[in-house]
Amino acid sequence: MIIHWFRRDLRLHDNTALAAAARDSGGAVAPLFIFDDALLGGRWASPARTTFMLESLRALDVAMRKRGSALIVRRGDPLAELLGLARELGASGVYWNRDYSPYAIRRDSAIKAALKEVGVEARSFKDAVVFEMGELLTEQSRPYTVYTPYSRRWRRRLAEVGFTVQEPPELVSLGTLPQSTAQHLPSIADLGMQTAQAVPPGGEQVGRELLHSFATAQGQHGIAGYATGRDQLALPATSRLSPHLRLGTVSVRECLRAAMDADEGPKTKGEANLSADGAAIWIGELIWRDFYVQVLYHHPHVLRGSFKPEFDQIGWENDQALFEAWKAGKTGYPVVDAAMRQLAKDAWMHNRARMIVASFLTKDLLIDWRWGEAHFMHMLVDGDPAANNGGWQWAAGTGTDAQPYFRIFNPTSQGQKFDPAGAYVRRYVPELANLPDSFIHEPWKMSPEVQRLYGVQIGHDYPAPIVDHAVQRQRALDLYAVVKKPSTAD
Repeated sequence: MIIHWFRRDLRLHDNTALAAAARDSGGAVAPLFIFDDALLGGRWASPARTTFMLESLRALDVAMRKRGSALIVRRGDPLAELLGLARELGASGVYWNRDYSPYAIRRDSAIKAALKEVGVEARSFKDAVVFEMGELLTEQSRPYTVYTPYSRRWRRRLAEVGFTVQEPPELVSLGTLPQSTAQHLPSIADLGMQTAQAVPPGGEQVGRELLHSFATAQGQHGIAGYATGRDQLALPATSRLSPHLRLGTVSVRECLRAAMDADEGPKTKGEANLSADGAAIWIGELIWRDFYVQVLYHHPHVLRGSFKPEFDQIGWENDQALFEAWKAGKTGYPVVDAAMRQLAKDAWMHNRARMIVASFLTKDLLIDWRWGEAHFMHMLVDGDPAANNGGWQWAAGTGTDAQPYFRIFNPTSQGQKFDPAGAYVRRYVPELANLPDSFIHEPWKMSPEVQRLYGVQIGHDYPAPIVDHAVQRQRALDLYAVVKKPSTAD
């Protein structure tokens, strides 16, 4: 018997370590999940993400029971729990899929050594990424620190080696397991958490159906229209698969296969495949995911400070009142407020909106990007240490970006460009719902008479802008001048 330790791979389809455990044991796999208190109560703890995880675990347990098995649930120190269960079951091995955070690396190294000491084989597998750290290196055998050359090498490597997507393995019934393994899945309350956020449904079936829908939908609501629709805030034009990739209810290879199949879809003579651009760009998002994982692996200091250490010299103002207004979606900038309210309500935020609010926090409010990073990790159902950190450092201009300038997004023009009719703002900022398009992104420009006409008094029903973007833009330039003198772009 081999124990498969589920972690960020809560699925049966295309699960590398699970398939290997089934193959090596003749199907006699003991499926295990451990609630690790170091993570449940850690700096990245998230009630929304834990809720999604619990639903995904329940779905996994149901799938296991259909195969004559059941998910074994433990809570405590993973090393102690694995040693104890291996002893109880007489397991010959423990298999798992690798994770790449500094904590996971330390934990897994200690567990491998301890299992080896008691004669239990410990094997880990690549599963969460398409390419691991040492598989893609520069010509100087160094890790990449710039996305574009990494992306080119990633695509060449994929063409060279390919990939496979595995069906669920055949498992045999383990019969009656010891009573001590028969613990039940806890509720979110049992874990000392609660959330009012509308967490999306979890589980492998949900994730695979979502992937299929995205890959086959026509128009702007799927991969076929992703190239043009992905930045439009009000459109359902993104996959919404990020929480499923975060907890592994869908494999990255299955996502890649779906995108490549869309790219190679039916074409008529003389016509380009409408999916091609969208598929290529969406695959680029999967590459970004791998890129940020390898950045974190090779440069773990990014979880505490800037990728470029010289940017730790920036003297952030860190005004707590401004930060609270940003979190509450009460900045007076409609697109920023809509995005922050979407996060508070739905435990998710559109990626374009993530860039807008991150730029606003760091460049308009002059608040340390780490404050925003931590808030996102607490609130996001798809919060991932590598991707979230990479995104925040990109927005703050402290990360891996090769260009010699940093960005300062204009929140008004961003709203006008990516939510031109104001549908996104109206959805999440209902007090502005009756405003005409001409004022939806600049409500402070309404005269008192127009405010009365539309029933919105600025400063009472909706806040006036808490900062002046033009003023703060220059202040941000001055703040960053301590490091270097960049050119800028709106």
